[in-house]
Amino acid sequence: MKAIAAMGLEAQVCGLARMVKGDVDVCLDCDVDMVHVFIPTSDVQRIHTIKKTREQVFEATEEVVSYAKERCDHVLYSAMDATRTDQDYLIQVLQVAVQAGATVLNIPDTVGVITPSAMKELISRIVASVDCPIDVHCHNDFGLAVANTLAAVEGGASQVQVTVNGLGERAGNADLAQTVMALESIYGVSTGIHTQRIVETSRLVSRCSGITILPTQPVVGENAFAHESGIHSHGVIECSDTFEPGIMTPEMVGHRRRLKLGKHVGRHAVRQMLSDVHLEPDEGHLDEIVTRVKAVAGRGKRVTDADLYEIASTIMGVVSNGKTIDLQEIAVITGNHVIPTASLKATVNGVEHVYASVGVGPVDAALKAIMGILPTQVILKEFKIEAISGGSEAIGHVTVALEDEKGHIFDASGTGDDIVIASVEAMVNAINLLHRVRKG
Repeated sequence: MKAIAAMGLEAQVCGLARMVKGDVDVCLDCDVDMVHVFIPTSDVQRIHTIKKTREQVFEATEEVVSYAKERCDHVLYSAMDATRTDQDYLIQVLQVAVQAGATVLNIPDTVGVITPSAMKELISRIVASVDCPIDVHCHNDFGLAVANTLAAVEGGASQVQVTVNGLGERAGNADLAQTVMALESIYGVSTGIHTQRIVETSRLVSRCSGITILPTQPVVGENAFAHESGIHSHGVIECSDTFEPGIMTPEMVGHRRRLKLGKHVGRHAVRQMLSDVHLEPDEGHLDEIVTRVKAVAGRGKRVTDADLYEIASTIMGVVSNGKTIDLQEIAVITGNHVIPTASLKATVNGVEHVYASVGVGPVDAALKAIMGILPTQVILKEFKIEAISGGSEAIGHVTVALEDEKGHIFDASGTGDDIVIASVEAMVNAINLLHRVRKG
């Protein structure tokens, strides 16, 4: 907390404390801007966790909140498990906290059991009974955290607590992206959040936490603005509002709209995707390409952009206009006492390059070596490995997605029994596709 407080962030740094003066002192020693004190108020938590009577909760609230307020301008008070607390008693506790100096009151749905309609009613009653800003903290045990948070705003809450990607205890808390975009786009409420950074922030937290973002995650998931179904793809090509909210666009959150290849893909999507790589098939060729894509996808294989290009080129009899990268040799050294190192020789636009790089593993080293010889910078947005056979000699299928400086994403795959070579093949295929699009 000391390190965070010393960073000079444009944010109010808050320290969390039990209803104990010593905890408050520790927060203040860390130079926080706000002290957040909490105490269980529901009978089940009060009796079984802190073993205090209702009167003792009143006394502790008055004593510690006043102690904190004497030493800090901003004091947030939480009645833990508020949504399972007798409402008359809850309001009495909150009134004691305000009289003692609390500047914000937090109403936690600690085990995620309240419904949106009940949350709105509860917050409305508290707002009418207590003269203090109301904050809410919702858990997602029944998948209602965001809905309950929005209902609380409808009831008069002026602050809400959210987490990036909904991370939190058990099933998590209200998701930042979903809550912010619902408030901004549906309710017309300005949150002050720079929404264009939402996807970037989500992916950063996913990488650091090791908790993957589901493709179907609202707002930030890979499929949030992706369209596969023929009628959906046709619609968004003509007018994006047909199968997207309209009041929330991918650009608003730092995302990208994508047409996806699968067994439900339609002719309009395939035509548009081929046009992006400067291929214009006639009607007969287009039908054959769509049929081939659906057949491949129907067998459970992901069809990448590079796969589509290869299928179309074969059917149309198009000769490739050359590869940007032609890999000639690659060697990787790794071991338990050796820093993984990859060295390669390749021609880039006809010029031979030799390059070496280290990484956290052999695949990482190999991909970094390829990135080192590129004429333009790209970002590796996705890397997936799947085993498509069993045993120690399993065949691996690697899929990568690269993003250029304009935000365009290109994906390709590689397959083989050597996962390093399969990864390199996928990367090279994606890079060659990217540069083919640029060359026209």
